[in-house]
Amino acid sequence: MSIAVPSSTPRNAGAILAIIVASYLMIVVDISIVITGLPRLQSSLGFSAAQLSWVTNAYTLTFGGLLLLGARAGDILGRKRMFTLGLTVFTLASVLIGFAPSATWLLASRAIQGAGAAVLAPSTLALLSTHFAEGPERTRALSLYAAAAGVGATLGLVLGGFFADLVSWRAGFFINLPIGLLLIVMARRHIEETPRHPGRFDIGGAITSTLGMTALVYGLVRAADAGWSDRLALAALVGGAVLIAVFVVIERSVSQPILPLRLLANRERAGAYLARMLFLGGAVGFWFFSTQFLQGVLHLRPIQAGLAFLPVTLPNFASAMAVPRLARRFGNEALLVVGLLLGVSGLAWLGQAGVASTYWIGVALPMVLIGLGQGLLLAPLTAAGVAGVAQKDAGAASGLVNVAHQLGGALGLGLLVLVFANAAPEASHDTASLALRISAVMEVAALLVGLALIAVLLFIVVPRHRRARHLEVLS
Repeated sequence: MSIAVPSSTPRNAGAILAIIVASYLMIVVDISIVITGLPRLQSSLGFSAAQLSWVTNAYTLTFGGLLLLGARAGDILGRKRMFTLGLTVFTLASVLIGFAPSATWLLASRAIQGAGAAVLAPSTLALLSTHFAEGPERTRALSLYAAAAGVGATLGLVLGGFFADLVSWRAGFFINLPIGLLLIVMARRHIEETPRHPGRFDIGGAITSTLGMTALVYGLVRAADAGWSDRLALAALVGGAVLIAVFVVIERSVSQPILPLRLLANRERAGAYLARMLFLGGAVGFWFFSTQFLQGVLHLRPIQAGLAFLPVTLPNFASAMAVPRLARRFGNEALLVVGLLLGVSGLAWLGQAGVASTYWIGVALPMVLIGLGQGLLLAPLTAAGVAGVAQKDAGAASGLVNVAHQLGGALGLGLLVLVFANAAPEASHDTASLALRISAVMEVAALLVGLALIAVLLFIVVPRHRRARHLEVLS
């Protein structure tokens, strides 16, 4: 059964779409906005090198760990209510970060902000799915949503560099206050509450999924910081795997699971989740390590490094906006394949950059390919992840899309940090060794995106073509 939607587009569809996209853009931007400003933040609050990585990781841990619980809460309590709650928590936490007098205060506030994002993110996609019918309306809406996901990461880098250089790293968080308040008022006015689905919370599933995903992400973060031989990191990874296995057993036995496993029974949706994880695993290497290349190898200032991402941001937005027209002409499968091919090509090209490379040839041109590919890819991949989902499972399906997004990035970053650490002699810390390490990271990132392409071909493109040929034979 398809997701139930209004028989006609609501008169305030434009306002609803703007609220949803702007809210999701805030979430994605705040993952990356601190990266280009980390040196200024470190000197301001006295972070140690080890503590500094937790500015990002505290957010990722709570975001990834609480996503499924946030999605289920929307199904039971109403998605508008949870959307407003998540947006409120996220906005207040942003203000706390902006006022942070110490490292501990900032990290605690980032964790709260991640919890707000975990409630907000699934509600954004679920509300979009329930307000826009499958077909051209939803394709256009998903294109804007995907543009927020794709552009948001690089936009955060641009804004982070701008604020850190010209104002303060704190400004990137204070700006969320007026935006958040405006979105809360607009949401209360324009978005209608979705039907609640009576039932109980799957407490066992919520606990095991949250702790399991948190343990996995923590284990990866810890391993990246302390090494893969660290006992605590290994214990967290093993414990996380065990908890996820227990979670699956619980979901098979309860009547109202937090994650209906039937969502994974559909081959195309499962392929969309897998491809998204692999793609984000590679893309996170581009976002995280390109900044280091720009500042550590090409010696750009933070604001220059932020602006240096425009060759990926602008093509990303342009191609994402062209998705509805291109999808009607060529189909989503073609966009998935072309987008991933462009991503592989761009990352492989970027992997050739070294100390003698120029920005325009070695960085900017491959960025254009990466931006075009990501813009073409994310909307069809998101559509495949929620296609044909029943109304009662809309929140869980949107939660899975976001879980795949966050955990793919966390798993990928853990792997790519390991590649970075081992790509050059341990004692080498000069510019040439930094360039060599980042080159190796980009090559492995290209491999991960290539695996995403294989997953799309095997689980989405080939089954659809077989089904189309079967229907031709029957007709």
